[in-house]
Amino acid sequence: MQKKGKFTLFTLNEFDEWLQATSFSRIIKLVQNHHTYIPGYANFKSNNHFSLLESMEASHIERGFNAIAQNLTTFPDGTVALCRPLDTIPAGIKGANSAGICIEHVGNFDKGGDEMTAPHRATIIGVNALLCREFGLKPSIDSIVYHHWYDLVTGQRTGGTGTTKTCPGTNFFGGNAIEDASREFIPLVAERLSPKPAAEASFKVAHVMATSLNVRNAPAQRAKVIKTLQLGVEVRVYASDNGWSRIHPSDQQWVSARYLA
Repeated sequence: MQKKGKFTLFTLNEFDEWLQATSFSRIIKLVQNHHTYIPGYANFKSNNHFSLLESMEASHIERGFNAIAQNLTTFPDGTVALCRPLDTIPAGIKGANSAGICIEHVGNFDKGGDEMTAPHRATIIGVNALLCREFGLKPSIDSIVYHHWYDLVTGQRTGGTGTTKTCPGTNFFGGNAIEDASREFIPLVAERLSPKPAAEASFKVAHVMATSLNVRNAPAQRAKVIKTLQLGVEVRVYASDNGWSRIHPSDQQWVSARYLA
């Protein structure tokens, strides 16, 4: 984590830890996605995160804002910066700011523009997912929105008609239409939130052939006995070591293999 002035730069894991350790008071219902267009990838030099943020803030102040417009900024190297506090309303999408968090993704993601890097892609998906988790949002086109879907004059959500920007880009995860988000982006965010089931360790099934079989905490005759098994009990063998069989997928529970069949 790095800090300069009002800006804090995180890795995605650091941002996750920071979110979990921080309390927020504002009600959040929307996560806005934008691209900066300018600055783009050509302006990113791997070590100029803060100077780009300062330049964006100067531009936003010149346009009449009181500070940088966005709450968060993601970069091509996969880092994410806190800009406005999350408890501060952004100046992102007219008509969708009061309960929104604004994310600016550095780059031009219109067709023919920048080709999104793999670290950037992972962070864009990850930040959206982490914000949904933090604020109890189910990933959908009603909770994750694009600037393109809102009329710039009226602030109404039109789905892309009227006076609009292409933001977050006509090539942003397959396109900037509602249908593109539903098909290409939202499922990735939902998948990022889904817990991955632990892989079942491979094993062989065996039966105890001794009247009473000691289970030890190491594959050795002198190891401590932690329990006993009776004749005929079915066990699963996950590993073997010099005449001993481990009968637990992770704990050190060993029996003599000669008494198994």
